[in-house]
Amino acid sequence: MAEKSWKVWGKRVLTLCFIILIPTLLYTLARNLDWDEVRQSLLAYSPATLALGLLLALTSYLVFASYDLLGRAYTGHRLPARQVLPVAFVCYAFNLNFTTWVGGVALRYRLYGRLGLDTATITRILTLGLLTNWMGYLLLAGSVFALRLVKLPEGWAVGASGLQLIGVAMVAVALAYLFACAFAKRRTWHIRGHEITLPSWRLALCQVALGASNWALMAALIYLLLPHELFYPSILGVLLISCIAGVVAHIPAGLGVLETVFLALLHGQLSQGTLVAALLGYRTLYYLIPLLLALIAYVVLEKRAKALRQQDRNRPQEADAR
Repeated sequence: MAEKSWKVWGKRVLTLCFIILIPTLLYTLARNLDWDEVRQSLLAYSPATLALGLLLALTSYLVFASYDLLGRAYTGHRLPARQVLPVAFVCYAFNLNFTTWVGGVALRYRLYGRLGLDTATITRILTLGLLTNWMGYLLLAGSVFALRLVKLPEGWAVGASGLQLIGVAMVAVALAYLFACAFAKRRTWHIRGHEITLPSWRLALCQVALGASNWALMAALIYLLLPHELFYPSILGVLLISCIAGVVAHIPAGLGVLETVFLALLHGQLSQGTLVAALLGYRTLYYLIPLLLALIAYVVLEKRAKALRQQDRNRPQEADAR
């Protein structure tokens, strides 16, 4: 019990440090940043570049929405893809902008529940989606770290060798998951009243492939908006590191976290104005525009759900009339 208490307090202290550190760094950056350079860098993007960036963003959303198609195969529910994909799209956009509990959890239970799925099925879809995202992350990030494709600034506590060992461990966890899905004889466990069943190895391979592809597409969008003399795997590695910092900080949309990590790790390789312009473009294309589309889609989904409920109420009355 004492050990658990220490872990809770340790996590709170670490989160508090992030909450204090990130605004401080951003304030320092804002004071010293050449905002005219940022403006010029933003205006330098061609319409073709922005259109390609938006296409990359929407492709990433489609890949993420496909996690829920894996969830359909895993649970065996019969909602068609034309209903599953819009729900997953809306949840992902809300998840990114308003934290996991709002978009990834609460909204998914609401929307799927209105389409007739029970709580247990929605929970299994949600669990499989989380596994898909993080197993893909572990394999991709682990490979990037293990191959030393990220150049860390001198003086970082982890160091290149430490990050390499972390990468090897991450790859090992992802491979262990695939091995368990392929060869484990016991497929189901009951933990605190919840039933957990391993997916088939084919489904697990699809999980890892989709999860890794989504992270790769996110990095490709940032890479597109940066000068192309940079090394794509390095940009990918920085994004993957910033993700962990964002999870620890628990800040909606990772505001400030992404910028802080990129500025720290790419310091000296790019001017701050160019980098900030690219990250502003990334946030616009990957967060704000999809959120606007998701708000429209959410209104449509709510209207459809209301219409379906009304039809269900009318059916018994029509049967009685006959």
